Amino acid sequence: MDPTIRIDPRERPDQPIQGPPRRRRIGRVVGLIVAIVAVLIAVVLVLSVVHLLPQLRNPFAETTIDRSSPVVLKSISKLSRYEAASGSFQVVVNLDRQVSWLPSFIAGSQTLFVGQGTDIAFVDFSKLKGSAIKVSRNRTAVTVRVPRAQLEPATLNVKRSYVFAEQQGLLNRVGDFFSGNPNSQHQVYVLAQRKIQHAAQHSALLTQAQRNTRSMLTGLLSSLGFRHITVTFVPARAT
Repeated sequence: MDPTIRIDPRERPDQPIQGPPRRRRIGRVVGLIVAIVAVLIAVVLVLSVVHLLPQLRNPFAETTIDRSSPVVLKSISKLSRYEAASGSFQVVVNLDRQVSWLPSFIAGSQTLFVGQGTDIAFVDFSKLKGSAIKVSRNRTAVTVRVPRAQLEPATLNVKRSYVFAEQQGLLNRVGDFFSGNPNSQHQVYVLAQRKIQHAAQHSALLTQAQRNTRSMLTGLLSSLGFRHITVTFVPARAT
């Protein structure tokens, strides 16, 4: 009889080799721990949303710290003027920058800026001389010559001014990214201030300031006993 060779099934090469029982138990424990942690996190988030727990803070929240230096007083000026009127203005600046021979989507920019500002009209009393006031002999009439009203430089309210829309070409975006120029929008602020200044000069602000000044002086001189009061506005050099 031919000898028969028997192969133990445990030694067959095509049978999968199972890992040790200890390793399988560790994998189950780790999976169970992960599931429990996930459930706990979900419960905490749900309780925080319904305000049963304090609100969770964002660990990556941005914090702003003011490290500015103290304000330094540079000068003190003596004021001898009457601020007679103030005007509020709004201007929409449409600033279009173009580059020759290049389309706008490659180079150039367009900015729509809404500027809010004010201007003050005042009358300067600092250079008034004795001859500017003439009183009648019976002290019932008085004539006062005061300088014409002037305008302060217009002031732009940066808190209420904003860029409404802005389009930039590809080269402008790349340049702003690498340069980090904080004054990239400085031109629209300056232009808005100039437009407000020009509008104030051509408005009724100066006329209203002189009307208010005349009313103020009339009331003041009337309280001093004068019955006939004349207030004349003249150039500053004529006073």
